[in-house]
Amino acid sequence: QVQLVESGGGLVQAGGSLRLSCTPSGFIFRINDMGWYRQAPGKQRELAATITKGGSTNYADSVQGRFTISRDNAKNTLYLQMNSLKPEDTARYYCNAVLSLPGGRGESWGQGTQVTVSS
Repeated sequence: QVQLVESGGGLVQAGGSLRLSCTPSGFIFRINDMGWYRQAPGKQRELAATITKGGSTNYADSVQGRFTISRDNAKNTLYLQMNSLKPEDTARYYCNAVLSLPGGRGESWGQGTQVTVSS
């Protein structure tokens, strides 16, 4: 239905910045809320930030004030600006989209992009 492709990850020193992008394709008109989740080795996937179609945002306490989520509704493209990065931000970052489907709600996930922050 909807495919998501993340980009923008990489290796950065502590204190640095990265900007992640998520580009959807397919039935993008079905996309409602979007978000970024992350998963560090040996840990469960956790929410980093979400944004509604209307632009309301929600952040995990651990990234509040350092990360900014935004979206271009014309393109349904999602961004995550990450500043003041810390080694504990090292994880694989996944894009998520909540979908409106004929049978109800669904969701789509990207393959993820790796972010590594060195100390």
